Amino acid sequence: MPDKVPYIFEPQELIKRVHSQATTREYRNRQPIFAQGEKAEAMFYIQQGHVKLTVESRTGKRAVVGIFRHGDFFGEGCILKESLRMCTATALEPSMISRVERMTLVRIINKEPAVAKLVISYLLSRIAQIQQEFVDQICSSSEKRLARILLMLAGFGVQSNPEPVFLKVSQETLAEMVGTTRSRVSHFMNQFRKLGFIEYNGTLQVHKALRTFLLHD
Repeated sequence: MPDKVPYIFEPQELIKRVHSQATTREYRNRQPIFAQGEKAEAMFYIQQGHVKLTVESRTGKRAVVGIFRHGDFFGEGCILKESLRMCTATALEPSMISRVERMTLVRIINKEPAVAKLVISYLLSRIAQIQQEFVDQICSSSEKRLARILLMLAGFGVQSNPEPVFLKVSQETLAEMVGTTRSRVSHFMNQFRKLGFIEYNGTLQVHKALRTFLLHD
């Protein structure tokens, strides 16, 4: 019996399928897209820009749990009926975001099996990503977690030859994602810059050479 072919998520294909049913708007830098605790009524994808997801505890402690870039989907929790947002989504820079209403998405999924398969592959890819981030948080050093986050922001691993990305992301945000202090992030960023892995002067550009750092113990 032949091995089953694993689901491979192709974001552009899913965008193509739902784009005609989506509405698109521009967001300013730091403008909220949705807030933690709100009713989840739509899924989003990024046409241009970057978005961060943050969670806040009842005691006011906050953490960045994800940063998304061009072509990424977020807000998939809306697929569950009567679900609430577990985090807040905020534009990290002037961004163009498309929105697909939950009922529209459900209707398309029920009507088109090909779209259902694409959504399933997306959800599986998100589960795998969350699992990897969980393992990374437990097993990797802060320096290697930062390196993986920078590569993710640049799109390495998503595309073999990603276009140069210039991102205005603060060291405070990176520290929240890594789970360390701003001073530690500043130290690591300086080291990466000296080694030629990144260029960082208000805007961030990541070079493919940063991958080599992750290959060393």
